[in-house]
Amino acid sequence: MLLKIHPETPASRAILKAVEVLRDGGLIIYPTDTVYGLGCDIFNSKGIERIAQIKNIDPEKAHFSFICYDLSNISEYTRQIDNHVFKIMKKNLPGPFTFILHSNSNVPKILKSKKKTIGIRIPDNNIIREIVKELGHPIITTSVIALDDIIEYTTDPELIHEEYCERVDLVIDGGYGNNVPSAIIDCTGDEIEIIREGILPLQM
Repeated sequence: MLLKIHPETPASRAILKAVEVLRDGGLIIYPTDTVYGLGCDIFNSKGIERIAQIKNIDPEKAHFSFICYDLSNISEYTRQIDNHVFKIMKKNLPGPFTFILHSNSNVPKILKSKKKTIGIRIPDNNIIREIVKELGHPIITTSVIALDDIIEYTTDPELIHEEYCERVDLVIDGGYGNNVPSAIIDCTGDEIEIIREGILPLQM
């Protein structure tokens, strides 16, 4: 199913439809402030396994991230965040960044890496943030890639739908996406480390 949602003023009916798909255990593809993302409810282990199958990766070795609505509920899934790190996150989010933090016991077991870390995303995109807000907890996120070329990100939601319509339950058309993924910022060591540059520089 392809569902068109206005990126600036998403209709509540459309948001509720996407949330219904997630609550039923479905997979959705959605716009972010970078590339289109593929995700499911973080507590849906079968959905996580389906995503891992689509991406051809082992779910226990995958580095999935969470999309959260804001910073208020991040502490539910992470260990205590250093004040310096929190200030940097507050300065840059919502925005095109993934922050790697130490996870806690609330993170579903299937998502825990051996390093016991989790990526946190709060995209500057009204559609996905409203979906997460209505759902009441984060969703899994991983980048959508063109199936015939693993290094190309697909930006056209109609083409994404053509490629993925038999693999996912809903594709949201929120306009053309970007083709540069989020920056990855590792905050688990003594120093903050930029693992991957993104479309915007990190504001320190």
